[in-house]
Amino acid sequence: MLVNNFDHGISSGSKSINESVNGSHDFTIRGYSLAKGMGAGKYISSDTFTVGGYDWAIYFYPDGKNLEDNSMYVSVFIALASDGTDVRALFELTLLDQSGKGKHKVHSHFDRALESGPYTLKYRGSMWGYKRFFRRVSLETSDYLKDDCLSMHCTVGVVRNRVEGPKHFTISIPPSDMGQNLKFLLESETGCDIIFRIGQETFKAHKLILAARSPVFRAQFFGLVGNPNMDQVELKDIEPSIFKAMLVFIYSDTFPEAEESTTTGSMSSIYTTSTNMIQHLLAAADRFGLDRLKQLCEAKLCEEVNTETVATTLSLADQHRCAQLKAICLKFAAANLGVVMRTEGFKYVEETCPSLLSELLETVAAAAVEERSGGEGLSRKRSGGGSSIIGLDLTSAAQIVAAAAAAAESGDANVRRMRRRWALFGLFG
Repeated sequence: MLVNNFDHGISSGSKSINESVNGSHDFTIRGYSLAKGMGAGKYISSDTFTVGGYDWAIYFYPDGKNLEDNSMYVSVFIALASDGTDVRALFELTLLDQSGKGKHKVHSHFDRALESGPYTLKYRGSMWGYKRFFRRVSLETSDYLKDDCLSMHCTVGVVRNRVEGPKHFTISIPPSDMGQNLKFLLESETGCDIIFRIGQETFKAHKLILAARSPVFRAQFFGLVGNPNMDQVELKDIEPSIFKAMLVFIYSDTFPEAEESTTTGSMSSIYTTSTNMIQHLLAAADRFGLDRLKQLCEAKLCEEVNTETVATTLSLADQHRCAQLKAICLKFAAANLGVVMRTEGFKYVEETCPSLLSELLETVAAAAVEERSGGEGLSRKRSGGGSSIIGLDLTSAAQIVAAAAAAAESGDANVRRMRRRWALFGLFG
């Protein structure tokens, strides 16, 4: 029996990369008329310029390069002006229109690279260009010649080849520890130059770091009416634990962990990321212009929304212009209306935010209309002789309308519109 035992060994790979190194040079000839008559084959040279490790020059022949053309044409060439063998390059010569119309005369090798490939210059002095670049009579009556001056723009692209093989060695880069380092400054109180007093507690921080992160602190310390020499600030309407959590975010750019505590000075207080804490942290983020922290709080509150917290979160979202969180709370409250209405949070909304009741009814009514029109994914339920739409007790909806009307003294246009819409369901005459 013949057994084939192939040893494939170690596989490898590489790639060849061809690319051009480009450079440009502008060449101006003043006193063109004085250069005429110097004879065929005689040229005016630009200064040398370097592209791709080689020197180049532009040669302008006012009487043409070839004797047989009888000085009827001007010739222009780009020459290799340094030692080199088989230098492959692309070229472009542009005679500039000096009338401002932008009608330049362009001869480009770059456009024809796919047809014929780069031009190969065998040795020093090899040239690329045009013996009959422009008929001289036409040139002298054109917009290319102005005040006895010609201007040219030259581009050279030297072709290079390199081979890339597999990378056998790599150096791993650790993740950024800037946040940890800055947080250490906060916890160790190293170099602190500002003290915040909140009730009986104090917090030390760095004005520059606070100003870099918060536009409110920036204005307070370094704005037009700010005081850079301020060394103490008393804050009100914010809990110490919330301010501490906000400082942790400012320094570390991470959402405060479930529990943060230190044993250094006034930073020893402990806080937890309960829904109530996140709600207060969102308010603080909005107050001090910390947009990223505000969005992080929105995301956390969205994850933790439930029948007990949705009403207060809805009120908070409305107050601090959190459009996405507000929309989510409205939909959740509408889908669990009967339970939500029995919470303390809903009573707070009734007393302080009557306009939200109208928006809640808008959400309920929109869902109801969608169901009546056969909205996908919605089911109509009936139990105990009462009507229920997407799980909503219509009696609860009626109670909201009554509460909103009373709060707005029956003059709210939204409430009147809701009464008309809910009349479709037989709740109002």
